[in-house]
Amino acid sequence: MSPITKKADIRPAKGKLGVLLPGMGAVATTFIAGVESIRRGHAKPIGSMTQMGTIRLGKRTDNRTPKITEFVPLAGLDDLVFGGWDIFEDSAYESAKHAGVLSNEDLEKVRPFLEGIRPMPGVFEPTYVKKLHGTYIKQGKSKMDMAEQLIADVERFKTTSGVDRCVAVWCGSTEVYREPSDVHMTLAKFEQGLRDSDDNIAPSAIYAYALLRSGVPFANGAPNLSVDFPAIQELAKQKGIPIAGKDFKTGQTLMKTILAPGFKARYLGLEGWYSTNILGNRDGEVLDDPESFKSKEVSKLGVLEHILQPHLYPDLYKDFSHVVRINYYPPRGDNKEGWDSIDIFGWLGYKMQIKIDFLCRDSILAAPIVLDLALYMDLAHRSGMSGIQEWLSFFFKSPMTPEGLYPEHDLFIQLMKLKNTLRHLRGEELITHLGTEYYD
Repeated sequence: MSPITKKADIRPAKGKLGVLLPGMGAVATTFIAGVESIRRGHAKPIGSMTQMGTIRLGKRTDNRTPKITEFVPLAGLDDLVFGGWDIFEDSAYESAKHAGVLSNEDLEKVRPFLEGIRPMPGVFEPTYVKKLHGTYIKQGKSKMDMAEQLIADVERFKTTSGVDRCVAVWCGSTEVYREPSDVHMTLAKFEQGLRDSDDNIAPSAIYAYALLRSGVPFANGAPNLSVDFPAIQELAKQKGIPIAGKDFKTGQTLMKTILAPGFKARYLGLEGWYSTNILGNRDGEVLDDPESFKSKEVSKLGVLEHILQPHLYPDLYKDFSHVVRINYYPPRGDNKEGWDSIDIFGWLGYKMQIKIDFLCRDSILAAPIVLDLALYMDLAHRSGMSGIQEWLSFFFKSPMTPEGLYPEHDLFIQLMKLKNTLRHLRGEELITHLGTEYYD
């Protein structure tokens, strides 16, 4: 056990917490409808660490295992107020019906609530999401003008909804792949780029800038170039705001971060891992564009390399083949199917295979992640934490890290880091699983 740390000074979770969602499609509406169903006692918060999870404190013999909600001062579900933006004018109910994730029976139970939630017009640029044609979008003289409109939206939302503070979780579409350019290097260059409507600044980055300017923590649920570049990180530090990302870790990548650590722990070799997906929701339609797929591909491909560390284990993992495919198949809707064909080898090099067919529900897996990120980002802000929140890597396919550090993708190491961060905030011993019984 490590020594007890000093308890952090955490501001209480007083009043209402606004949860702002850029992109109010399948994931966002499934999240909102789910929270309201849980608040009314119609369902349980399955899949949510903050609501279902416990945390061990001290030695195993101490039998101290409170629920996370009892251990750290999180906002309560009854205190959440929802708002956001979209490029279509549909209410949350209409959007949820169109997404087809939840049954009519479940939607009707919360229909009046969902009908009362309408998005604000979104920031949209067709070159960044080529498969969608937004009809409910902001107009402005420049990208800075649109950022200022978003800032005004946040202030209006705070006033009309009566919230005391806000967090934002990106639930919008995957944008085309972009690497950081000169405009992303400093805050001064980025702000000039906004004034000049620089083509390299994505709509998601305009949201990130506006929300940080408004004092709102921002978590990026897509593989977009939104907050993972120096200019936005400079703004986050300057304003003392937490940021996190990127790309929700849901179906196939979740399985990889569970299985790959097991192969490595047992020193089983890997020759190849072939992954293909079919899905028919709006996300699938967007990813049918090669440039948007490139963003998702980069996010997915880095996982195995970082977990298996071929440079340390060349006999097991050097030059393994890793292929990822995503195919748009409208009949499947939000019920994504992921196939994995895994070629491994063991003792004396004898070959084996593992086949996985994961018939998952993408938005059902993502919705509790949105909830947990909203509550943890709010906790981080009230605890005085700012900049990249690496301890939230557990929730992301492509976790952000401070400069010079490689990302940790092993799900179990990520979970240990997250829970140790919570222990640290409350002045509890960090658990290392090194037993004291081995020493006099």
